[in-house]
Amino acid sequence: MEVLIEDSWKCILSEEFEKPYFTNLKEFLVNEITAGKIIYPHPKNIFRAFWECPFSAVKVVIVGQDPYHTPKMAHGLCFSVPETEPLPPSLKNIYKELHADLGIEPCKTGNLEYWASQGVFLLNSVLTVQKGIPASHAGKGWEEFTNKVIKELSEKREGLVFILWGNYAKKKGEHINRQKHLVLESGHPSPLSVRHFLGCKHFSKTNTYLKARGKTEIQWNISKN
Repeated sequence: MEVLIEDSWKCILSEEFEKPYFTNLKEFLVNEITAGKIIYPHPKNIFRAFWECPFSAVKVVIVGQDPYHTPKMAHGLCFSVPETEPLPPSLKNIYKELHADLGIEPCKTGNLEYWASQGVFLLNSVLTVQKGIPASHAGKGWEEFTNKVIKELSEKREGLVFILWGNYAKKKGEHINRQKHLVLESGHPSPLSVRHFLGCKHFSKTNTYLKARGKTEIQWNISKN
């Protein structure tokens, strides 16, 4: 399986792609596809988050768990879905928090590309999943890869905001230098834990932090129009 990734990320992660665990991961994915299993997202979108947000452009990192495991939903950006698809429950709750925090009216589309275009890196901890089986590709090597991604951002960048929703994402906090970056943590926005998410005010806190460092704030509305 060929790895298609934006050039700045490719340079930073080039050695990672040659490590035994990543070779094994690629072999696992090829074997799954060869066996007729349906994998999400489509291979061209596995590294979509990296295409949409080059390394030097990252200002905010939102960490998800793994892609949506139902048809047509996953397209390589955590929590995001194509315009044609209904809003997943977690994203509905994210919109509720946006409205409560910043007064932004909930949007009917769940495509978060506009966030990515402003420097919001929408990274899942695990980048692939088998159709209908959540967390089916956990423990196959993706976690090691995305740990490296977080470490590189933490070490080589300054003043980023890392948003960690839920225990799975919070594990990534072990790899972040909290003296250099702002780390915001809360419960996951899924219905099961939303009571620990609503009221976190992470969107306004992010913009306050960015503004204090002379950076452009994120326009959290979903559409640029």
